[in-house]
Amino acid sequence: AMRLQAPQFQALFTPGLRSVAELFEKKNYELRIAGGAVRDLLSGVTPQDIDFATTATPAEMKEMFTAAGVRLINNKGEKHGTITARLHEQNFEITTLRIDVVTDGRHAEVEFTTDWHKDAERRDLTVNSMFLGLDGTLYDFFNGYEDLKNKKIRFVGKATERIQEDYLRILRYFRFYGRIAEKPGDHEPNTLQAIKENAKGLAGISGERIWVELKKILLGNHVNHLVQVMYELDIAQYIGLPLDGNLEEFARVTKNIQNLSPKPMTVLTSLFKGKDDVTNLDLRLKISKEEKNLGLFLLKHRQELTKAQGPEPLRPYQDLLMDSREAHTNSKIFELLKYQGEEELLRAMQEWSVPSFPVSGHDLRRMGISSGKEIGTALQQLREEWKKSGYHMDKEELLSCLKKL
Repeated sequence: AMRLQAPQFQALFTPGLRSVAELFEKKNYELRIAGGAVRDLLSGVTPQDIDFATTATPAEMKEMFTAAGVRLINNKGEKHGTITARLHEQNFEITTLRIDVVTDGRHAEVEFTTDWHKDAERRDLTVNSMFLGLDGTLYDFFNGYEDLKNKKIRFVGKATERIQEDYLRILRYFRFYGRIAEKPGDHEPNTLQAIKENAKGLAGISGERIWVELKKILLGNHVNHLVQVMYELDIAQYIGLPLDGNLEEFARVTKNIQNLSPKPMTVLTSLFKGKDDVTNLDLRLKISKEEKNLGLFLLKHRQELTKAQGPEPLRPYQDLLMDSREAHTNSKIFELLKYQGEEELLRAMQEWSVPSFPVSGHDLRRMGISSGKEIGTALQQLREEWKKSGYHMDKEELLSCLKKL
């Protein structure tokens, strides 16, 4: 059997984990690291969060932790068999091995087991179905490690069965493909066939769950390829994407933004032809207000707001920002520049510090203008002059300009 000795693995052994391990060992319950954390460790990545699996039932864990005076955090995981214990300022989420008894494509009813193989069997992808003992021993029932090394994404067992247990797994397949696969187009034909036959099942999955997965797909690798495949397999319509998405524009924009860390909505908007597409997406996925506004902003400005010819290419973007009365306009403009692939301009715009208009009503009163209305008009005219100067004129220049006006 393979034993992992990586520094990322050694680093997990905090005082908290040592204490947890000791408690389980004393009681002869088995405790292993499960799922995504194992995949990360085998890839040489430090896992963000770690799930543990055990042969102990929730009741046994509760009794053991309570007897040892360990604080349990009451979360709603218990009916799925998850207990969260807090030791040394660290939370440990530990789930009893289980078998799915009934599944309806969205949730499963489970019963507990002590059989590691049976628990691995109900996980989605081979690369997520491994366990790692605390001594570094790898338990891998479905060749997940082999697939990880070969950068293959495969369902555990039969794809159709796994998908029908939870249709969201279709999107999880694409997300992990974008994370692990080396090149586009390396899918097993029977996997794609199973996805196509079951795409309709996504219609019953909540928008929130879909949006979480879709955002990760949009920021992963091979996104252009994966979205094209989603259209080919008839998935798009069930997850809120337009039926006639603009795939040419999508291909162009995903190339533009490769290294610019766009927001998911920036990538997605390139599929859209008009406002209705944003509205429909929102109805299906319940996106945030900020995401919705960004989509509408990009649709409105992506064509006509482009760099100026001549020595001041940034001017149109700066003018829009200076004229805008809305919040977060600068971050929306950054996203527009990413969308357009304007890397140089993006950097310049991010470094531009927004100037503040140097003249106030006070200055005008001092010059003897007293009526509020005249002050308003004068300020407006000066603001125009200031804008024409590229926001360079200072107070003196503006006031002497006022005398001319």
